[in-house]
Amino acid sequence: MSSRYEEVYQRSLQDPEGFWAEAAEDVRWDKRWDTVLDRSNPPFYRWFVGGELNTCFNAVDRHVEEGRGGQLALVYDSPVTDTVRRYDFRELQEQVARFAGVLKNLGVGKGDRVIIYMPMIPEAVIAMLGCTRIGAVHSVVFGGFAPHELATRIDDARPKAIVSASCGIEVTRVIEYKPLLDEAIRQAKHKPEACVIVQRPQRPCELTPGRDTEWGEAMAASTPQPCVPVAATDPCYILYTSGTTGQPKGVVRDTGGHVVALKWSMRNHYGVEPGEVFWAASDIGWVVGHSYIVYAPLFHGCTTILFEGKPVGTPDAGVFWRVIQDHGVAALFTAPTAFRAIKRDDPDGKLVGRYDLSRFRTLFLAGERSDTDTVKWAERVLQKPVLDHYWQTETGWPIIGNCVGLGQLPVKYGSPTKAVPGYDVRVVNDQNEEAARGEIGAINIRLPLPPGCLPTLWNADDRFVAAYLEEYPGYYKTADAGYMDEDGYLYVMARTDDIINVAGHRLSTGAMEEVLSQHPDVAECAVVGVHDDLKGQIPVGFIVLKAGVNRPEDEIIAEVVQMVREQIGAVASFRVATVVERLPKTRSGKILRGTISKIADGESYREPATIDDPAILGEIEEALKRLGYARESA
Repeated sequence: MSSRYEEVYQRSLQDPEGFWAEAAEDVRWDKRWDTVLDRSNPPFYRWFVGGELNTCFNAVDRHVEEGRGGQLALVYDSPVTDTVRRYDFRELQEQVARFAGVLKNLGVGKGDRVIIYMPMIPEAVIAMLGCTRIGAVHSVVFGGFAPHELATRIDDARPKAIVSASCGIEVTRVIEYKPLLDEAIRQAKHKPEACVIVQRPQRPCELTPGRDTEWGEAMAASTPQPCVPVAATDPCYILYTSGTTGQPKGVVRDTGGHVVALKWSMRNHYGVEPGEVFWAASDIGWVVGHSYIVYAPLFHGCTTILFEGKPVGTPDAGVFWRVIQDHGVAALFTAPTAFRAIKRDDPDGKLVGRYDLSRFRTLFLAGERSDTDTVKWAERVLQKPVLDHYWQTETGWPIIGNCVGLGQLPVKYGSPTKAVPGYDVRVVNDQNEEAARGEIGAINIRLPLPPGCLPTLWNADDRFVAAYLEEYPGYYKTADAGYMDEDGYLYVMARTDDIINVAGHRLSTGAMEEVLSQHPDVAECAVVGVHDDLKGQIPVGFIVLKAGVNRPEDEIIAEVVQMVREQIGAVASFRVATVVERLPKTRSGKILRGTISKIADGESYREPATIDDPAILGEIEEALKRLGYARESA
């Protein structure tokens, strides 16, 4: 079909109030808004002022009320526990209403905060929806976070209650959550009044008398609660951005814009219809889990998948294809790092052929740059469209993407395509002027941001302005760098702090990674800038090889160095690379390039709270020492 993208995009910029008022008609309101967009107090813009609605009603109750209570709403698939549980909308409604009663029994009401510190189990989703049902504000903290990091979030959000579980389950280990939770509460200045604990049979825990209640007992003693309308401008949740240390940065999501934007995105961006199955292979601790495991699919009346496992090792690199087959998934959204892991373990994609993927239509990638080699590999083995897109915790839904529901645009490898309707994306230079097409600059969004984006930070309006709005007046700063081509396609090259200066030349480490990933033996890679006395900075490459590669490492390194020289030029000064077993990443799959740079330069660094496996940093330090760096690393 021909694309309606340009027509829809232009209308969204020329008449944002009319555009989003029309989208809001697809949402169930308790009270219609008075003003679509309140511009009276810039830069604090507010959407749907005067309107009232309930998030949980739009996610669950409306579908029961509209006659689809028997449709599957949530499928929990856990290869690590060999469990599958299914909930239709009526069953989910009953469980959520009852958990809302648990919260009420604990004294939690409208506007109170609840921290959710849980693994990927259905009770986590039920807890999130239970909070929104009574107007409480939830803050999900990634299960297994270190006590100090959890304590800082407790002190910032000041929750009345915390919902947790006895343990989380990884591929090869069980992580006891309760000792971490107890230590965090001990460290925190603010003490929650109550905790509700899911006892998992793999590792039950001891409850603290007078404070802790077991989930099942609390549910049995509760009375189901109705939905409580809240203002469209009231907060739905607080989500602390990954990697925050010291003073946390709590992104606030308001209620009205959140429901409207996410509901709109399901059909128009992801191209799925009510009743279809949508799977975001992420975690509820991240924004992807909030937006596209829990809220958006349920707002749209889709079936959503809650997956407790990994792309490899549970039990093999075919688990994604098994889930797609077993549950009839129409669209999958995951991070490129997941597909690099699958490609590493199954380079020829042989496992795909074991499963029936006939109902599967589209693969969406986001969370980090999607290198061309991985995208082409996925296209080849799946024979389906593979679409990169780009967004942030702060925006809550896609900024740049290929809007399938408006008619898919041609794919350009290396680009997540064009700005999504609602976002006025510009590439600007240091003088806050639009950069020429093809010129690298800061990727910014003209204010006001569309619905669903953060209106501010939790109890920190000044920090919101300083962090996102001051440097480029009139814009929201993404802190990413890139360029726009002549056709309006955007290329996100790196975080602005990943643009390195080599002998006066501003170069993108992302562009070099794109070249390295094209080598047939490379599974994944990272390029970081390290200090050089002569040139200021030089790039250093880290390469993880595909399974089964037995060639000499020196040969492979020489080849990738030559590839960068040929495709980017001698100006890149790319001469140093090393092979490593694995790269340090956050639990959401983002490579910790900044930490690698600090190790290389001998700077002190703090172990990132979100790191997947801290032992990898020692391996990186040893690799850098072999290259002659990290001599005085902290």
